[in-house]
Amino acid sequence: MHVAPVRPLYAWMTALAVMAAGGMTVSSAQADSGTRTVVYHGYQVEIPQTWQVIDFAEHPRSCVRFDRPAVYLGHPGDQTDCPASLVGRTAGLVVEPLDATSAARTDDLTARARPGTATAPTAPSRNDHTQVAVEDAGVLVTAAHTPATAVDVRRVLDSATLTDAARHVPLPPAPQPPQHALAATGPQPGNFTGKGFDTCAAPSQSTMDTWLARSPYRAVGIYISGASRACGQPHLTPAWVGNQTAKGWHLIPIDVGRQAPCSPLGNKMSNNPGTARTQGSEAADAAAGAARTLGIPAGSVLYSDIEGYASTASCKAAVLSFLSGWTTRLHGKGYLSGVYSSAASGVKDAAAEYDNPAYTRVDHIWFAWWNDSANTKAGSYVPSTAWPNHQRIHQYAGNVSETWGGATISIDRNYLNVAESTPGTGTCASTNLNSITYSTVSAGSHGGLVDTAQCLLERAGHTPGPNTPTGTFDAATEAAAKSFQSNRGITADGVIGAKTWTALLSQGATPTLRTGSNGEAVTRLQRSLTAALGRTVGIDGTFGPATEQAARDYQTSRGLGPDGIVGPGTWSALQAGK
Repeated sequence: MHVAPVRPLYAWMTALAVMAAGGMTVSSAQADSGTRTVVYHGYQVEIPQTWQVIDFAEHPRSCVRFDRPAVYLGHPGDQTDCPASLVGRTAGLVVEPLDATSAARTDDLTARARPGTATAPTAPSRNDHTQVAVEDAGVLVTAAHTPATAVDVRRVLDSATLTDAARHVPLPPAPQPPQHALAATGPQPGNFTGKGFDTCAAPSQSTMDTWLARSPYRAVGIYISGASRACGQPHLTPAWVGNQTAKGWHLIPIDVGRQAPCSPLGNKMSNNPGTARTQGSEAADAAAGAARTLGIPAGSVLYSDIEGYASTASCKAAVLSFLSGWTTRLHGKGYLSGVYSSAASGVKDAAAEYDNPAYTRVDHIWFAWWNDSANTKAGSYVPSTAWPNHQRIHQYAGNVSETWGGATISIDRNYLNVAESTPGTGTCASTNLNSITYSTVSAGSHGGLVDTAQCLLERAGHTPGPNTPTGTFDAATEAAAKSFQSNRGITADGVIGAKTWTALLSQGATPTLRTGSNGEAVTRLQRSLTAALGRTVGIDGTFGPATEQAARDYQTSRGLGPDGIVGPGTWSALQAGK
């Protein structure tokens, strides 16, 4: 998969001059503010002067690309000139008319602008996208960002106003697809041996139909989630997923998010294995959520795209820890795990630790080795004894343009030998207890932190139920939390906040710990200090300078002798939730 150069948010291209076409105007740059004004159908927004502006009325084949800051106006065309694949994102907007076409891209998290305004200040972000229906201008605004550019994009959205040309258009109901198109027909990519392709943006329905009739391909890679997705996905909807699988296509779902710490790309995973594992779990939560939203069912393989990197021992440990968290969490949600990477880096590293119990092995591999051989042999990179049971995809050529039936797509070529299997079952033994933050969970909460809380409650003798963990904070979990809180002298409200987290995470033996100590007790200490102090304390099982400082800070704030040595008094305070 092609790697896009990393560009700063405000440094891509020089400002454009005045343009006017199809209800769209772009002002000259305002030197004093560093911004310029874009108006489309009465929706006016201030953007950084370095952002590109692309009008689909004039350039219908333009690809929606978020690897370079841009605003796209109108509906994307049916056939677009997207590259085979890109990795890396900055920020951008798509502003299109409110009609049946755009309504198909909305969901329950699409916010509505307040009447008489063009903004929705509380619009949520999901999968690094924010979507606002501005009915008083008749437009749908979709904003893409990364964690690093989220504030900048929110500022752009908040600058929007209505002009006199704005006309009210209500958000139409999303078109109802046929019942068969509401979900994929079985786990993906399912049972398949043969050729497939991946491309940056999911092709239109007409292109998919043409390629199904004319091309040798029967599988397609689709980018469903991840903060490093560079291309927009205007066609990727639950109906699209259902239609393709009903017609015989096999889907390869891809998450492209954090990259290796030694990668030249941005959005890196931590070099700390414990933190990297937590980040892998968080990525799995987002990917599984995106898969469910699109109708890709449990039992499917979700592939983490980790682009090639120059491996080192520490970088390898971080990547494999990330993939361990990714795999464990996906199993708990009923999905299988896969990894896409260069055969010479990520996949080679995974193969080298195939039987290492320190890591949780991924279920499937997808390796890039552009040798033009349409098979799943990985040469010296992966022995034939590793992932031998229909668990491989080989990307054997990349960045090629193919035309079938008059429809052209830039693709990477793949050969698949895959089959359905049963994911591992999520248990407390496999639940990752490390987190960079322990935020409050309570009745109605879902996700990995609920799993963590349920397992800790069970460990403390307050079992939330027979199927722990479930990832859902239900009545039984609330009752278990209240029971634990009463036992520890904490207000029994059933809400797991900082005090309850601190008590849960610190439970166990209480040996005296100081600089140089190692092991499970240090790990528990680091987790509980993270909860108690409300800041991330590196969780690596080694009592180093950062842990000593965190211990001193905790002791000072709780009126204990701040010597940095964790003895009975400090343990007692932690286990009481203080």
